Amino acid sequence: MKKTRLALVLPFALAALGGFAAPAAAETVRWAAAGDALTMDPHAQNEGPTHVMNHQVYDSLVFRDQAMKLAPRLATSWRIADDPTVWEFKLREGVKYHNGNPFTADDVVFSILRAKHENSDMKGLLTTVVEVTKVDDHTVRMRTDGPNPLLPNNLTNLFIMDREWAEENKVTLPQNYKAGDETFAVRNANGTGPFRLVKREPDVRTELERNEDYWGKGTFPMEVSKVVFTPVRSAATRVAALLSGEIDFLLDPPVQDLERLSSAKGIVVRSGPENRTIFFGMNQGAAELRSSDVKGKNPFADKRVREAMNIAINREAVKRVVMRGQSVPAGIVAPPFIDGYDKALDVVPAPDVARARALLAEAGYPNGFAVTLSCPNDRYVNDEAICQAVTGMFGQIGVKARLDARPKSIHFAELPKGELDLYMLGWGVPTMDSHYVFHYLYETKTDKGGSWNVTGYSNPKVDELVTAMTREIDLAKRAGMVAEAWKTVQNDVVYLPIHHQMLNWAMKDNIDFPVQSENYPYFKLLKFKK
Repeated sequence: MKKTRLALVLPFALAALGGFAAPAAAETVRWAAAGDALTMDPHAQNEGPTHVMNHQVYDSLVFRDQAMKLAPRLATSWRIADDPTVWEFKLREGVKYHNGNPFTADDVVFSILRAKHENSDMKGLLTTVVEVTKVDDHTVRMRTDGPNPLLPNNLTNLFIMDREWAEENKVTLPQNYKAGDETFAVRNANGTGPFRLVKREPDVRTELERNEDYWGKGTFPMEVSKVVFTPVRSAATRVAALLSGEIDFLLDPPVQDLERLSSAKGIVVRSGPENRTIFFGMNQGAAELRSSDVKGKNPFADKRVREAMNIAINREAVKRVVMRGQSVPAGIVAPPFIDGYDKALDVVPAPDVARARALLAEAGYPNGFAVTLSCPNDRYVNDEAICQAVTGMFGQIGVKARLDARPKSIHFAELPKGELDLYMLGWGVPTMDSHYVFHYLYETKTDKGGSWNVTGYSNPKVDELVTAMTREIDLAKRAGMVAEAWKTVQNDVVYLPIHHQMLNWAMKDNIDFPVQSENYPYFKLLKFKK
């Protein structure tokens, strides 16, 4: 039976992967995932798969090592200067861009200012930065609007661009992704990273070649000479491609195929906890929901409705049936290993259909209401299947959710506009600190923060706490602020947490590739077993 199924799927895999019938060269790695990077512009989208691709080509000042500790990258050291509002970064010398241009402090100043532009989805990481200055060719200082002990933590996905290249190619400003801009930086790149971009066909194929002048040679294995990436939406096709040898590495293999892959000859599966929580958001700020049959008012504006939605979800059933055990049911939008996480608040609500119906009736919706649930179908593990399951659970309490599952390129273009009534989102925390969650998801949406808070939620108390925790250097006082903020937002029932996601990487057994909790495969770390 297995052979028959594979034989049926294989021709489609060959077509999707460009017909790789012959084995690749020993130093070439061919890999696949469900979805592609949204853009190669390093400041346009703060999104996981986009960062994965850009981490191969560009460098940040600092990054997180396998132990998730801050480590040097283009910055060799950093410190708070005599002024507590100034951070000083010493830059790596002798580094060159892929086109041969030297890396200098001018590029750092340019990149930070570019990332602060209104088009940038990375600007939320730099809201406290008020000035960036060049001290000399290899020293930069960043001034903040008050003490900010977290600033280096915010720079792990902030990539440095070549100012001269950007000027020559008219990409000094970030791509306006929401407006659908097409700029030179969308399909082209010139970084200092371990690989250079050779070919880019969005949603089709991306080819990278090893940067032979990479500053990290001798520090990192750098055994891979060529990386070929193919996004393949079909789960069956991705699995068939790995089993047949067409690809060497598969990111996020379908949970329903993990046992099959683990037992297959020549394949290994490596697993670990992921720095990501999956949840649903509700637009509680709109006067009226766009997709609902309720007119003149917004059901989600009533906390009782949000509570009813929360206890309608059977998270253990999602774990057992949809995720095949590959998730940890969640009661809070924070992975367990970040600073400020409180296990006492990560209480999974027990499903209670009767109580949920009663809450809806109290709120004035005894017969429920209709609403559209918007979900990506190629971003998170079993994202569409999760939404299908939860749609049925909402139906049990009278909420008639119409599922709109679509590619992430559409989902993430619409989401920031704040026009979705009920939606799925996943959130990782690269800073490893609760502030990142509050700043993006709970702070009132302004040009200073709350860029991914599309719920309309606004609580002045939370805003004050977020600002205060940004500047507080007393760890005990800061911990108290974080705890108070978590208790406040949990009581307000802003989101519906589903689970903390587990990660799995499937690969040929001749590959030594350690998993990383951010789910970022750094191909400079991959080794071939002899």
